[in-house]
Amino acid sequence: MGDDANPCSRTAPCKTFAGAISKTAAAGEINCIDPGGFGGVTITKSITIDCSEVPASVLVSGTNGITINAGTADRVILRNIRVMGINTGLVGIKIFAAAAVSIENCIVTQFAQQGISEARTAGNTSLFIRNTVVSHNASTGVGLGATNPNRVVIEGSHLINNLFGIAAATGNSARITRSVMSGNTTGVEADSGGALNIDSSSITGNTNGVLSTNNIRLSNSDVSFNNTGFSGGSITYGNNRTLGNTALGTAPTAAGGATSNLGEQ
Repeated sequence: MGDDANPCSRTAPCKTFAGAISKTAAAGEINCIDPGGFGGVTITKSITIDCSEVPASVLVSGTNGITINAGTADRVILRNIRVMGINTGLVGIKIFAAAAVSIENCIVTQFAQQGISEARTAGNTSLFIRNTVVSHNASTGVGLGATNPNRVVIEGSHLINNLFGIAAATGNSARITRSVMSGNTTGVEADSGGALNIDSSSITGNTNGVLSTNNIRLSNSDVSFNNTGFSGGSITYGNNRTLGNTALGTAPTAAGGATSNLGEQ
């Protein structure tokens, strides 16, 4: 049985992520050797938390699940962790500072605010989200609200049943590929001065599918079965499909003579 008084060795493991991180060197790795809930944690240095071999969770109430407030040159990797807020936790993963953050094969669900919040103030940073489910959060699934531009890539992920699937504030941009935004009040949204490039993805079953002012760019994607497909303006680079929206809304503008191949008028 784990105990945070232990040295966190294989034969004498720690009990929580917070206990283990204090005994792990910078750029080191924390592994989960048994299934369990390992508590919320604040990360202040380069670290990898990898629970690929067993079911591992962070279960919190009234606080953030994982807070990342590392150095401006630090790199943080979170892999195969279930971050759960039981509708009373604040933010699932809140990023205040780090050079690079990678969230891989995770589940972030049931938070009273955002699932994943990008809040870094230093520019030239990156966020990579891969094969991750962000669902059932009262606010935005993935919120890009940083005050300086960050490089964001979302691949193979599901943003489901949030207020917004993903929302990019002014100055923020993201590349989204092979992902699903479904069951949200708004599937994808970008403020004026923000931008989303979406390729090979599905925006389906939302109240509003795409909400922007000509700063969401679509290619090879489906916008289907939403109450309103497009609110505001967006741009198509071709080979997009629309079907079954209650109202198409404002059809996207073709860029550079691209063929839009929209299915609704």
